[in-house]
Amino acid sequence: MKIKDILANGKVNVSCELSPPKELTSLNNTAEIVAELAKLNPAFISVTYGAAGTIATAEKTIEVARQIQCDNKITALAHLTCINAEDEIIDHTLNTLHADGIENILALRGDIPEGYEINPNAKYRHASDLAAKIKARGDFCIGGACYPEGHVESENRANDIENLKIKVDAGCDFLTTQMFFDNNILYSFMFRLLKSGIDVPIVAGIMPVVNAKQIERICHLSGTALPPRFAAIVDRFGSNPASMRQAGIAYMTEQIIDLVANGVTNIHIYTMNKPDIAKSIMENLSDIIN
Repeated sequence: MKIKDILANGKVNVSCELSPPKELTSLNNTAEIVAELAKLNPAFISVTYGAAGTIATAEKTIEVARQIQCDNKITALAHLTCINAEDEIIDHTLNTLHADGIENILALRGDIPEGYEINPNAKYRHASDLAAKIKARGDFCIGGACYPEGHVESENRANDIENLKIKVDAGCDFLTTQMFFDNNILYSFMFRLLKSGIDVPIVAGIMPVVNAKQIERICHLSGTALPPRFAAIVDRFGSNPASMRQAGIAYMTEQIIDLVANGVTNIHIYTMNKPDIAKSIMENLSDIIN
């Protein structure tokens, strides 16, 4: 099923994300994680794509997408990056996904490896370039990433939205946000998107943070702001893993409740391959999302 149709069903849709293993030999462990997430009956499950941009990288994402959709009967969303990719790799991935009946792709530029410079003459320099190629095939529903607090490489938020408009016009059917911890930031961002003529569905990306060191690294890399209320939680409970886990799950549960109450009904949980945390959150929301 195409995700753009799922997002238009008028329900509260909660989806999940996981990452494939670094080695293909570890796919059995990933299969167990997929099976646990599938028990939660998410709207769809997305699977990330490694930074290497090789056939081997693509195969890991494709195999996990198969486990999601073919083995567990949950709609799969396969990530695909283009920063290091040649047409051979992209075409291989698209052809294989299509053959497996997987019809949803998140088109991403991908992180730039340290010391790597983008060739100004490269065919794929931006996610919009990849989205346009996928769109030309006509086989897939295409998602894109968006950044409520602005992409770390953008000159300013206005420039970031201009680039996002290019990506949507290139073929993106929906957008998934980077994680955020302050819902007011998302509400302001969505208003600015509508004002700019971007009216595709927005999926709110939520990351349950249950580790104090993890939150420091995430905020440093992504430029995500930590609201005072959540900073206080980290300060008070960060040194106690059990308390921090419980407090982190409670905070994310409340965050999702507020989103749904304000009309944001498409929620994406970045699980970090921890289905037990996603399960706790979804159990807390059992009557809200059903």
